[in-house]
Amino acid sequence: ATKPIGVCNGRIADNLPSEEDVISFYTSNGIGKMRIYDPNQATLQALRGTNIELILGVPNGDLQSLTTPSTANDWIQNNIVAFSPAVNFRYIAVGNEVEPSDPASQYVLPAMQNIYNALASANLGGEIKVSTSVSTSLLAQSYPPSAGSFGATSSTYVTPIVSFLATTGAPLLVNVYPYFAYIGDPQNIRLDFALFTAQGTVFQDGALAYQNLFDAIVDAFYSALEAAGGANVEIVVSETGWPSTGEAAATVDNASTYYKNLINHVNDGTPKKPGKAMETYLFAMFDEDQKGPAETESHFGLFSPDKQPKYNNISFS
Repeated sequence: ATKPIGVCNGRIADNLPSEEDVISFYTSNGIGKMRIYDPNQATLQALRGTNIELILGVPNGDLQSLTTPSTANDWIQNNIVAFSPAVNFRYIAVGNEVEPSDPASQYVLPAMQNIYNALASANLGGEIKVSTSVSTSLLAQSYPPSAGSFGATSSTYVTPIVSFLATTGAPLLVNVYPYFAYIGDPQNIRLDFALFTAQGTVFQDGALAYQNLFDAIVDAFYSALEAAGGANVEIVVSETGWPSTGEAAATVDNASTYYKNLINHVNDGTPKKPGKAMETYLFAMFDEDQKGPAETESHFGLFSPDKQPKYNNISFS
């Protein structure tokens, strides 16, 4: 079976190839899915006719304006209708990692609803799903995975979003980073658990045996979704990655191990959802030299900006 793997096309850098080059590089590497973080017109033009499935991001700074329905209609006309069906839009990510404490959080759901309605008006409602991309910081509890929950602060923000996703049949987009979980708590989290290299079960959660941290995080999110009334809402892993340098455990060896093992694992599902292939987007295509402040932030690329692979023998399909 082909692997449900995409790669995020981040552009916070001043030394990256042209969009045309980037898109043909995806194609030559057999990468059939892409995430972009804003409706960059050059990227969308270059995607025409490639059949690459796309997650298109709405930047957090644009959320407030999209609470006006006419603005959302214009956004859909300019960025979706103008390129459809030549560009294979799959999801619109309305905001990325907007936290409940962020003033923009009040705009996420209204913007999602307006984007959804604008798609429907353009007769594109069925095939393009509207969601938002969240970080694991929304979980008040993540261990054991069966007890995953959003907690009081997050619930007020997340529960209405979950209800919208359940009603519209859209997945929740989740950015899953075992790397950050590990460096945040190295006393309690084993490196081999984060890298998919643990031999055998690391912990038991009722009847379910966990051998890697990625599954534990995803299943904690599934439990939290169930508790929030979203038992039928699926998860798409909209970012995951491992940096090659910058701080503890950020090495080429570890990153290579993480990516290879993850790619080999995504078709297996998780203990909670065995055999259910997980659509997963690797972060990111290239090192982005203008990201920070942490040194690791600029070393998440699978490739260097001159298109040299940082890791050997990674197959995306």
